[in-house]
Amino acid sequence: MKMISSFIQLDSGKGISLHDLMQGLRDAIAASGISNGFVTVTSQHTTTAIAINEYEQRLLDDIKAFLTRLAPPGDKYLHNDIALRDCPPDEPENAHSHLVGMLLGSSEVIALSEGELVLGQYQSVMLYELDGPRTRKVSVQIIGE
Repeated sequence: MKMISSFIQLDSGKGISLHDLMQGLRDAIAASGISNGFVTVTSQHTTTAIAINEYEQRLLDDIKAFLTRLAPPGDKYLHNDIALRDCPPDEPENAHSHLVGMLLGSSEVIALSEGELVLGQYQSVMLYELDGPRTRKVSVQIIGE
């Protein structure tokens, strides 16, 4: 059994943006030499999420609208009272991003078979940016043979 770790880094879009990680994952799998096992994909940030869904533009727009309704950026959140927190002066008011990230989750584990991720026809592993634009980092750990 072998374990290989790597990272995918990307610059995200403004506010909520969704990023397809499939090409980066395929590249990491090919470089690992592992054909069968598991791939763990984990966000390195508390205001992003990792989730599997269809990467289709109209659905992406629906997801952004849904997440904005779920935790509206303009609502009052205790975390956003920057004056009462010990944080840098440029700290953004982003409680809504933390809450959505918590609901979506920060990682996915996907089976790997014959060098391919075991996903459905329309499934993609995506990074959900919830507080962009920023430079983001996703860890990829591949375990198997």
